[in-house]
Amino acid sequence: MATRDPLVVFTPSGKRGNFAIGTPVLQAARSLGVDIDSVCGGRGLCGRCQVLVAEGEFAKHGLSSSSASLSPFSEPERRYSRRVPLAEGRRLSCSARVEADVVIDVPASSQVHRQVVRKEADAHVIELDPVVRLHYVQVQQPDMHDPSGDLRRLFEALESEWSLKDLTCDLSVLQMLQAALRAGAWQVTVAVHAAKQIIAVWPGLHELVYGLAVDVGSTTIAAHLCDLSSGDVVASAGVMNPQIRFGEDLMSRVSYSMMNPGGAALMTAAVREALCGLAADVARQAGVSHEDILEATVVGNPIMHHLLLGIDPVELGGAPFALAVDHSLTLRANVIDFKLHRNARIYVLPCIAGHVGADAAGMVLAERPDLAEEMTLLVDVGTNAEIVLGSSRRLVACSSPTGPAFEGAQISCGQRAAPGAIERVRINRETLEPRFKVIGSDLWSDDPGFAEATAATGITGVCGSGIIEVIAEMYLAGIINQDGVLDGRLAARSPRITANGRTFAYLLHQGAAVEMKITQTDVRAIQLAKAALYAGVALLMERLGIDHVDRIRLAGAFGSHIDVKYATILGMVPDCDLAQVRSAGNAAGTGARIALLDATSRGVIETLVRRIEKVETAIEPRFQHHFVEAMAIPHKTAPYTHLRKVVDLPEPKESTSQSETRGRRPRRTPPP
Repeated sequence: MATRDPLVVFTPSGKRGNFAIGTPVLQAARSLGVDIDSVCGGRGLCGRCQVLVAEGEFAKHGLSSSSASLSPFSEPERRYSRRVPLAEGRRLSCSARVEADVVIDVPASSQVHRQVVRKEADAHVIELDPVVRLHYVQVQQPDMHDPSGDLRRLFEALESEWSLKDLTCDLSVLQMLQAALRAGAWQVTVAVHAAKQIIAVWPGLHELVYGLAVDVGSTTIAAHLCDLSSGDVVASAGVMNPQIRFGEDLMSRVSYSMMNPGGAALMTAAVREALCGLAADVARQAGVSHEDILEATVVGNPIMHHLLLGIDPVELGGAPFALAVDHSLTLRANVIDFKLHRNARIYVLPCIAGHVGADAAGMVLAERPDLAEEMTLLVDVGTNAEIVLGSSRRLVACSSPTGPAFEGAQISCGQRAAPGAIERVRINRETLEPRFKVIGSDLWSDDPGFAEATAATGITGVCGSGIIEVIAEMYLAGIINQDGVLDGRLAARSPRITANGRTFAYLLHQGAAVEMKITQTDVRAIQLAKAALYAGVALLMERLGIDHVDRIRLAGAFGSHIDVKYATILGMVPDCDLAQVRSAGNAAGTGARIALLDATSRGVIETLVRRIEKVETAIEPRFQHHFVEAMAIPHKTAPYTHLRKVVDLPEPKESTSQSETRGRRPRRTPPP
């Protein structure tokens, strides 16, 4: 008699399923829709996927307790616990395998939480010239003496009243045309795409038509619903990109596709489902139907771009980083299962090259550096920074593999931006005592009422903007030197400086249930990320033969919320007059909105991307030189004269460690 596969139950969700012996717990969870956090793509490196066996829950689910319900400790788990001891009963779900019936508890720290998605529509002057236009016409009724069909007479009316010639018509429109004409007493409203194609017909007068601008980011997806008649943004929404469960950063997702047959299809299905949900959400906010959306524009980095289109991004995982397609695309929405109007079209902005994608093209379209005489630096800060530099004379671009440290990954107390995350930090130069603000409260930690204001969310971790600020403040306070080395001698001066193995750490917050320290490893992770970003910029400056930039725009969800002063103190960007360094907001999303509302902008960006020269950092021998120099804070050799006018930078401080700072060239592919 065949025996059944072991039953796995996840609490408190109650999700349950039978799985073959040897199935990793993480795989079982994902197949049931239980989102367990994982940064490293299931390699046992990050430790974020911890679970435990809920022994007390067995009886509730009709099971007998079994101490051998999971496989013995694996080598990845032992290796991880040597670095960070696992709490009693905790297991890494990517390594622990099902051996018998089991009830699994997923702690809050291992769950993928809903984020604060900070991709609002930014104010921007856009010339309104939508690609979809409505035309109200009166059609000649059929006559026994005129054998022409209804469609021909509709074409004639559109040519006579609107000078539209040589039109074609979607079949699904033709199937409903006769009913619409008769219901409207031969007066109808026609939606025409690009002055060429009839895509919708309504009886009588129909005045509203909508479009959707979408920014598919690796971490978040944002959508803005626009009235194509007025250009107004009538609703906006954002969600976490569900592909995060397949890998935190872009290369982890490429690796997932490489190592799992059908992995790319799973990621494609996940992002398409999220897009449909966003479309329904914004339509509901505006009080319309998703069927009222006739046009959409999409931007995204090359890997997100390919996965949305159903293209396996495996070729982007290694040199020469070949794109399947780099020019713009106009598609029917239903080709990618996007639930809009049945005849809606989607315009996908062009990619620039390699790892500089349609989101960078959107950023260029929003900021238009080609129209300025000043040397402009555009940086979309993310797990893979996309950088464009130039002026009206010449434009160059590159990508730089910064990794996910800026978004909280690889940081011991890091997390994404969510309520309870520390986002602002200041450190007293004399006492070394910190004060901070968390997302969800306007109060500083030393303000009266802070504890009550944060009681609901708690203080859960440090998000990207907080990480930038705390490390910059540690430098300004002398806690770390220009090489990023923590000064252990300060332990005699402040209890905030604590021993941490062979190095030291800075105690940022001591809560009842959580302790947040900035460790030497955390500082190194940020140094590596910022050095990679700066090195990419330095290569572009060399290519243009310049030694300074006139203005800097930081784009993206993360770039929009970091303090530009602290980004400069850390050395993420080259020295520049701080008055000329500012956030560009969600520039990629703004570019998508421009392409949605102004049809002529599509030709503009298609021409512009062909002008942009691509610099490949992976093969540039000077990248390593710039990278090593940029490891110092703010930089080993750059004087930062503009910054020194507004910030009192510390004098170089002798290292307290015998080991010197050594930069490592970041890798596009994560270690095995």
